[in-house]
Amino acid sequence: WVWNQMFVLEEFSGPEPILVGRLHTDLDPGSKKVKYILSGDGAGTIFQINDITGDIHAIKRLDREEKAEYTLTAQAVDWETNKPLEPPSEFIIKVQDINDNAPEFLNGPYHATVPEMSILGTSVTNVTATDADDPVYGNSAKLVYSILEGQPYFSIEPETAIIKTALPNMDREAKEEYLVVIQAKDMGGHSGGLSGTTTLTVTLTDVNDNPPKFAQSLYHFSVPEDVVLGTAIGRVKANDQDIGENAQSSYDIIDGDGTALFEITSDAQAQDGIIRLRKPLDFETKKSYTLKVEAANVHIDPRFSGRGPFKDTATVKIVVEDADEPPVFSSPTYLLEVHENAALNSVIGQVTARDPDITASPIRFSIDRHTDLERQFNINADDGKITLATPLDRELSVWHNITIIATEIRNHSQISRVPVAIKVLDVNDNAPEFASEYEAFLCENGKPGQVIQTVSAMDKDDPKNGHYFLYSLLPEMVNNPNFTIKKNEDNSLSILAKHNGFNRQKQEVYLLPIIISDSGNPPLSSTSTLTIRVCGCSSDGVAQSCNVEAYVLPIGLSMGALIAILACIILLLVIVVLFVTLRRHKNEPLIIKDDEDVRENIIRYDDEG
Repeated sequence: WVWNQMFVLEEFSGPEPILVGRLHTDLDPGSKKVKYILSGDGAGTIFQINDITGDIHAIKRLDREEKAEYTLTAQAVDWETNKPLEPPSEFIIKVQDINDNAPEFLNGPYHATVPEMSILGTSVTNVTATDADDPVYGNSAKLVYSILEGQPYFSIEPETAIIKTALPNMDREAKEEYLVVIQAKDMGGHSGGLSGTTTLTVTLTDVNDNPPKFAQSLYHFSVPEDVVLGTAIGRVKANDQDIGENAQSSYDIIDGDGTALFEITSDAQAQDGIIRLRKPLDFETKKSYTLKVEAANVHIDPRFSGRGPFKDTATVKIVVEDADEPPVFSSPTYLLEVHENAALNSVIGQVTARDPDITASPIRFSIDRHTDLERQFNINADDGKITLATPLDRELSVWHNITIIATEIRNHSQISRVPVAIKVLDVNDNAPEFASEYEAFLCENGKPGQVIQTVSAMDKDDPKNGHYFLYSLLPEMVNNPNFTIKKNEDNSLSILAKHNGFNRQKQEVYLLPIIISDSGNPPLSSTSTLTIRVCGCSSDGVAQSCNVEAYVLPIGLSMGALIAILACIILLLVIVVLFVTLRRHKNEPLIIKDDEDVRENIIRYDDEG
């Protein structure tokens, strides 16, 4: 085979088919005895061969971007016998590129951000264009980038397409968004090259380069003196040209004569400061206040700290308005004391109240009867003196809690209440008595001086130094032959037997009157009687029986107890007999059944008597 170089230009469109090349074998003497055959990619459709000369022509326009090369097979056969003269051989026809494709930005339009106040040459982003032409053959795909619009703010590297800032310290507050038009041109940027364009939108992001600034240097607010604590009095706002967290400011009260009464909080949403009341106001005490408030940025960028303090101050004047206030008592609570034997209509104590307003309205006093249902107290409507209306008894109630109402005469809607606790003081008006009902038991075999019973006393009164009781026998029983008494250190009393040999058959019960006196002034006393029963006891002093009948019954049961037991047994027997009788009566048939013979129910007796 003798090959000519096989190339064909793309996009060629002439009036005649374009000659691509020629197939020739050295066995062809030119006598037209060799026939050339072409097969493979595009044979017959795109490429056509002259079977005598071997010339190959392209009969269609070719596009390298669709197919860059074609693989074909050449054969040389004898024209008459069709026998191969050469082995088949493959060859390639390459489509030569021409600059027929413009560069394209596949991902455009583009968006990028860069912080404001950036230095010169700060990288913004890079863009890339593609060219479908052959990057190896010629300069058809060699791209050069340039900026058509967006200067002098930005620049672009011609070969890498890296976009940078061309001016330093661009201010977002002056202009936030820039539109840049970028061109990519092939053929190395020379004339005749094709080009494509795209747009890049560059947005400057915010940095904290601006301090807050109050909209006005002086604020005026007014507030009623009776406003509720925590109420918002007013708002102050410091504007910041920055956005987001760079615009956040904190507010503080740094000076003024109302720093203890007012506070300021920051509203993160509205970016302003809210002034609130911390403590109550009093128009009659002070009518106006002046505050100095400060707004300072929360997030400071140290790169811009040299631009000055990122804070600002303003003055706030607050005027207190007079309000009709309710009466004010001289004390938030009152504690009064009165003896339980105080005379009716006697003065227990006094409450006072005043109108804090400039008008100083007179005050009328009254008792909230819901707190004094029994109406035990009265109050003078003019001077607030509390008097006793009904007798008191400390032993029934020590404390009385009432509520006093103060009402302005000129404005009945202005009222105040105050709790008054009245303590009833004790006087010695109750005599002592036994703490409980005592009953003593004395063993017949007891010994002289043996303690029969220990008793204690109680007194409803409550002396300051505690109770101290005196015990004694009746004057006519001071020389009692059977019993004596002994005072104990714990304020109790022990009863002792004077002798032994007590006999319950002789006397079963003894009554011992005891006089109990308290230590009050004057002292009070009462007589309580102790019942002492004589009992039969075991050898170790345990009482077994305390009745005379116990001698009759050796088993230790009294006659009454035996009678009761016997009555219970008889009652049980009667119940059993009745139950059996009823059961038998229930089982007897009341009527004659139909299937029974009447004659079967006739019983014959032949007894004689």
